[in-house]
Amino acid sequence: MYKPYLPSDGLPAYQISPRDELLLSQLEEAIVQRFFRACDPVTRTLLSSCHWYFTVRANVLTLVINCHSKDSYWFIQNALFTIATKLKLFANKAIIKINPPIDQGKSWHIRIDDPETVGD
Repeated sequence: MYKPYLPSDGLPAYQISPRDELLLSQLEEAIVQRFFRACDPVTRTLLSSCHWYFTVRANVLTLVINCHSKDSYWFIQNALFTIATKLKLFANKAIIKINPPIDQGKSWHIRIDDPETVGD
């Protein structure tokens, strides 16, 4: 059967079943728990001062950290290498998104598989 070529924007949106959505949600929650346990006490304290969660989209694990104060934003930025090192235990391909308080800086989007973005 011949399938005509359609550009990706012409294809219907990808739909996941409610069961798959539930499984994905459970996976994200399990990663949250295990990641938090894998972190050292200082990193746990830093994460506890922010709202953070994981998402899995297109086979890429993303850690989203929303900072509530300039101080927590600064401390999270300085702990980036430690956070990325722990995240590598869970995925080879992952992104860390660090969001500052509203109107107080720019968001960071760091790929952990790119050595240029996560320094030593």
